[in-house]
Amino acid sequence: MILVDTSVFIDYLRGSPTEKASYLDYLIENDESLAISSYTYLEILQGARDKAEFKKLDTYFSGLRIVALKGKNSFREAAQLFFDLRRKGKTVRSTIDVLIALTAIQNKLWLLHDDHDFDVIKEHDRRLVTLDWAGDLPA
Repeated sequence: MILVDTSVFIDYLRGSPTEKASYLDYLIENDESLAISSYTYLEILQGARDKAEFKKLDTYFSGLRIVALKGKNSFREAAQLFFDLRRKGKTVRSTIDVLIALTAIQNKLWLLHDDHDFDVIKEHDRRLVTLDWAGDLPA
């Protein structure tokens, strides 16, 4: 299963011709098993421009598998990861990105993203597995 980050879905929904948005289109067309984190669900919905768009987004995204962190210790683990990165001089701009990365790690999912924060996290924590091109498709 592939966890798709907000960064990819935003470009996909806008019709932006990015490599990752095109890759997502390919995954959808080929019926790959996709999921989003509860944080991506939040980010997508809060970006709606009006009630009609909110409803449309909610209908689509609530139909996807939504995965979450596993237990209350997850927040301590996320804070530790953020802390360790900061101590190494590595900047992650978004706490939400740390939570999404940890969601992928805990649920043993590949992460499709278009956000440098995840590259920084992956350099520090090799448990994060990212999906970057078609050659990466899990068997």
